[in-house]
Amino acid sequence: MAENEQAAAGNENQTQPQFALQRIYVKDLSFESPNSPTVFQDQWKPQVNLDLNTSHNKVSDNQYEVVLSLTVTAKVDEKVAYIVEIQQAGVFLVKGIEGPQLGQMLGAYCPNILFPYAREAIDGVVNKGSFPALMLAPVNFDAIYAQALKRKQDEAAGESKEEQTH
Repeated sequence: MAENEQAAAGNENQTQPQFALQRIYVKDLSFESPNSPTVFQDQWKPQVNLDLNTSHNKVSDNQYEVVLSLTVTAKVDEKVAYIVEIQQAGVFLVKGIEGPQLGQMLGAYCPNILFPYAREAIDGVVNKGSFPALMLAPVNFDAIYAQALKRKQDEAAGESKEEQTH
């Protein structure tokens, strides 16, 4: 009887969803300060713009690379003070999770894990460029993922309406 229980427990573990972070790394990083040193003479009241994007690809059966791409542009009076671009990446083990749940995991949950690392790397390079610290506000990746999903659904609905009218 104990052997049957152990075998059942072993089968249960195989079907349980698994998620694990395996590696975090900077895939690409660049910093530009095209108007240095004159930009240091201006009063520091920057307009900061943040663009972000996420992507993922399957590395092996249960491993996915997720890449969070951020571009930060700081301007003082229409003059670019600096531009930082980073691709913060991670390799994640995802097993037993499929369909919409997998999409949510790779499109929102994993980028949420990567964001603090990207934020710290950006702050460090900005400081090394002799600019004041840049503390990026938290990002709601669930909302961004939901918006992207809705946009895709709307586009698909628009395409199917076009096909029906032709």
